Amino acid sequence: MRIVFMGTPEFAAATLRAVHAAGHDIVAVYAQPPRPGGRRGLELVKSPVHVEAESLGLSVRTPVSLKIAEEQASFVALDADVAVVVAYGLLLPKAVIEGTRLGCFNGHASKLPRWRGAAPIQRAIMAGDAETAMTIMKMDEGLDTGPIALERAVAIGADMTGGELHDALREAGADLMVEALARLERGDLPLRAQPVAAVAYAKKIDKAEARIDWTAPAVEVHNRIRALSPAPGAWCEMIIGGVAERVKLLRSTVAEGRGAPGALIGDDLTVACGDGAVRLLEVQRTGGKPMAARHFLLGAPVERVA
Repeated sequence: MRIVFMGTPEFAAATLRAVHAAGHDIVAVYAQPPRPGGRRGLELVKSPVHVEAESLGLSVRTPVSLKIAEEQASFVALDADVAVVVAYGLLLPKAVIEGTRLGCFNGHASKLPRWRGAAPIQRAIMAGDAETAMTIMKMDEGLDTGPIALERAVAIGADMTGGELHDALREAGADLMVEALARLERGDLPLRAQPVAAVAYAKKIDKAEARIDWTAPAVEVHNRIRALSPAPGAWCEMIIGGVAERVKLLRSTVAEGRGAPGALIGDDLTVACGDGAVRLLEVQRTGGKPMAARHFLLGAPVERVA
């Protein structure tokens, strides 16, 4: 089939590779424009999808917006059978959604209708969900409201991080999109309306959410730490040698023990919460590398956390 691919991060690049390997004719790839980056933020850095597309010899388009009539006409002129959309990051206007013969199919990292929106992976973990899914849906003008084509469940382990869940869903999504396209081409891809109950929205992660509040229950603290690992990374202040230092928290587990919120329990970086305790397993000092808590404590005797 003639396909337009639309995506930006590495999560989407995996699906681009899979669709290309399946032999489809990818007539154009849309990605968000290069952004300032590099060591000093002075270079324009291409997105993972942009880089992957160029390595495959594919044409890349990077419009700032698709609301412009000329951009919409240019999209329609590609005369594609279908558009594949994965974490593109720009809203698709009606003219684009209806601008291919068979429509736009989106790979979304949740069990719809739960966790529609921008941060489904992090929100699922923060809520303590035991399972999520990779979903292929046919897009409409709503926010992740279109009919579901295919769905593959993915378990969320008790200590699984956002990064680990991201990778599991990324691989599931690539395989599932290839299957969806094959069935679409044969004319036997099912579509079913999303349930009207159990709708939840995964709003974008706010910077303020990354600071840990030790007065919260231990389960909530643990879920926040793992949901935000590795990026943007939950953090707290640790008093080390009488000086407050910001430390990123990358791995943890719920532990036994009680105490005043923020108090250290024992000598293994177990921290009391509002209810129960959390043991920190992996942390990162500002400008340093991630390290196991036991190694961190050898060079940084922590007096307390805040």
